[in-house]
Amino acid sequence: MLEIRDLVKSYGKGPRAVDGLSLSVEAGDIYGFIGHNGAGKTTTLKCISGILPFDSGEIFVDGIDIRKDPMAAKRIMRYIPDNPDLYAFLTGTGYLNFLCDIYGIDETTRRARIKKYAELFEIEPKLGDLVGSYSHGMCQKLALIGALIQQPKLLMLDEPFVGLDPKAAHTLKGIMHELVENGSAIFFSTHVLEVAEKLCSKIAIIKNGKLIAAGPMDEVRGDSSLEELFLELTDE
Repeated sequence: MLEIRDLVKSYGKGPRAVDGLSLSVEAGDIYGFIGHNGAGKTTTLKCISGILPFDSGEIFVDGIDIRKDPMAAKRIMRYIPDNPDLYAFLTGTGYLNFLCDIYGIDETTRRARIKKYAELFEIEPKLGDLVGSYSHGMCQKLALIGALIQQPKLLMLDEPFVGLDPKAAHTLKGIMHELVENGSAIFFSTHVLEVAEKLCSKIAIIKNGKLIAAGPMDEVRGDSSLEELFLELTDE
């Protein structure tokens, strides 16, 4: 579902933010992407989503080259940053309908999906309010609903559990499992190693822009905890 080959991205003349990164995410994977602040996680996600250009390498989403056919790739994936910047002048319902219009989702399907996910995240009564009145956690929930109603083949999330209350975080984990059971793939960054250890089928660890470990959780972790492994591999 996602293949990255020798990705290189730098900002100006400084060190490479991403340095020769290669990895593959398959349908059915919940793939965790971990590393210290500044390790290159967000830069990688933004390159995959087409937000940032990259210096060299290749990125394919379900076999589609993100550089050669970005529109086709973007139709089947969604990216949610760690601090979603939504349209404050729209209501929650207006924002979700705007996304449905962009992705060509019919009226019956959109109503059913909006109702389903708004009820799960417990914000249905607030959908008539302006997004500008939402808290950070509510904006995070609305952004998640906006991505989920598309039922993307590839869902990418940057620190998705930050700002969510415990119940919403539990709900999101259940939805993530449902998505991959239906053939999608999820690639997300997180600092919460306990969540990654319990939730992810595969894991990648990045340090100073370089991939230092990747693969199935049990194989990468071995007999250690994920926290012990992470601290060992990233210790300066």
